[in-house]
Amino acid sequence: MADTQNLLLLFEHPTEPVFMDKGKKVTVFDVPDSYLTDRYRPISNEVQSRVGEKVEQRVPVREISIPDLRIPMSLGREEQFSLFIPKHRRIAGRLIDIFVNMRSVDDLQSVAVYARDRVNPVMFNYALSVALLHRPDTQGLDLPSFAQSFPDRFVDSQVFRELREESFVVQPGSRMPIVIPRDYTASDLEPEHRLWYFREDLGVNLHHWHWHLVYPFEASDRSIVAKDRRGELFYYMHEQIMARYNMERFSNNLARTQPFNNLREPIAEGYFPKMDSLVSSRAWPPRFDNTRLGDLNREQDQINLEVADLERWRDRIYEAIHQGFVMDERGQRVELDETRGIDILGNILESSILSPNRTLYGDLHNFGHVFISYSHDTNNKHLESFGVIGDSSTAMRDPAFYRWHAYIDRIFQEHKTRLPAYTDTQLNYSGISITGVQVASNGGQPNVLTTFWQQSDMDLSRGFDFTPRGNVFARFTHLTHTPFTYTINVNNDGGAQRFGYVRIFMAPKNDERGQPMLLREQRLMMVELDKFVVSLNPGPNTIRRRSTESSVTIPFERTFRNLDANRPAAGSPEELEFNFCGCGWPNHMLIAKGLPEGLRCDLFVMVSNYENDRIDQQLVGRCSDAASYCGVRDRLYPDRQSMGYPFDRLPRTGADRLVNFLTPNMSIVDVSIRHENRVVTRQA
Repeated sequence: MADTQNLLLLFEHPTEPVFMDKGKKVTVFDVPDSYLTDRYRPISNEVQSRVGEKVEQRVPVREISIPDLRIPMSLGREEQFSLFIPKHRRIAGRLIDIFVNMRSVDDLQSVAVYARDRVNPVMFNYALSVALLHRPDTQGLDLPSFAQSFPDRFVDSQVFRELREESFVVQPGSRMPIVIPRDYTASDLEPEHRLWYFREDLGVNLHHWHWHLVYPFEASDRSIVAKDRRGELFYYMHEQIMARYNMERFSNNLARTQPFNNLREPIAEGYFPKMDSLVSSRAWPPRFDNTRLGDLNREQDQINLEVADLERWRDRIYEAIHQGFVMDERGQRVELDETRGIDILGNILESSILSPNRTLYGDLHNFGHVFISYSHDTNNKHLESFGVIGDSSTAMRDPAFYRWHAYIDRIFQEHKTRLPAYTDTQLNYSGISITGVQVASNGGQPNVLTTFWQQSDMDLSRGFDFTPRGNVFARFTHLTHTPFTYTINVNNDGGAQRFGYVRIFMAPKNDERGQPMLLREQRLMMVELDKFVVSLNPGPNTIRRRSTESSVTIPFERTFRNLDANRPAAGSPEELEFNFCGCGWPNHMLIAKGLPEGLRCDLFVMVSNYENDRIDQQLVGRCSDAASYCGVRDRLYPDRQSMGYPFDRLPRTGADRLVNFLTPNMSIVDVSIRHENRVVTRQA
């Protein structure tokens, strides 16, 4: 039987022929002649023997009858692939089905080797990743970081010339990291460029890509898509991105993002990515300032849509929200109630195959991305592909992403504001009171958090094609913070041990004008920092929790996936969960940058009744450490409350400010986030 680890080698050097050597231990696939492409079949002995001179391991590939790959092969190998384009989704969905339905790992390896040189390389990576995550016999594999297979999506294109020179001239043991410049996409004349460190962060963009791997929205096997509260998770994950982004804007003296709610207005913000696609051998197209959306006629992508189509879909969704129900394809009403309403809306807006009526409510979120991404060439007159907002691994680089998602979130909030406010009874935990909260960095001042810049290295050699082998490091600069610890004092007035769910959020105290925020606005900027279960003994309890334990984030090592250094022991429960844990917000971006003088924030802590919130299921050996944004693989979302509770609804009457909202089981403390403009090199 084939070793499942060998399947991971197929992610390496994605544009090289499959028979080329791969891996730290020099490995080649013994590819049957009939599997070679037309270019290499006549000279197979010559090329395969030349490649095999320094081989340490050979992987036999069994010749089997290959399924019909005409649909997956209908997307050209040099074309750009986008999950937001329906045609591409359908093609990828077909390839996922083929991979998932192969009877054994041997057969999967055979068809993957055959397909790899014939289908689009990015689509191959996506489809094989989804299949490996969802097949029972491959779920334990730890997928390589997408940034290591396709570094061109994360790195300034100018750096590649230096990286090639270093790899060609210098032997592997002596190579130096090549520094990626901090300010390469714009100058200080562009106010939006102040947020380069958030929008262009590797971890942030990898989070977005990996989330869509875990939650694909197209596959004929419905169970791959129909995960617990999937639509609600789409809403909440993106709502949290917007809360975090707006907090970063306050950290740079910028106002909150303006929603792109008039699709006929020009998009004020331009974006020039300065990246090249190694697959298409083209530069990612820019978008100039004040570009307008136009009707799309892109025959190759089977897109012929008007801006008016987006407006029609939006109006129908608003109508459904105001009526309190949607119509499914059989003409039956589906109520948008307190529990399921947001999940149904998430599936409609995204839209996935779970949408109750795609014909009526359309494909608003995805086509918003597509319209913006093609705004520079709406009818393919200039043969230009889509911009970075059209690809889930690069979309968050573009300022327009946040304007579009501010608009999508406004639609979700239209539903949320129609729900009844949480009552005292729904919020309180009788007999439980918080008597004190403090947060402190190691050796730092209480209730002051510190951020600074850090330089870290990443090995890009797996995605460096047609170059000498060996590590090739890029050094990038990113935001990080001094780790900190929460200390929470809780009193249990009951006579018995009880369990509580601790929920920690943070939001700015003041708005962009320096005025104290009303809770109806501040709740939309509440960033979830952590959520965990505690046992409370009768009387006083002191709870300590480290920031590195957050239920939102994954550690630095998992974001950048140094697979060789960080792989858990083979067959261990940790190895099984390593994969899914690739999904999660990067820990180095847990808190906003803050200001040199300090960004004043409210840190909110609540202890809710775990008996009301619990989901009875076994989580041992499951990746649940970043469950807030990513859920738990093959399990229910581990919290019965609505995502974002208690801030997902308008506050009750009389609670116009956060301090009036508090019940005894809640507490707030003033926290300041101070940014120190210094650079520290990460020690390996």
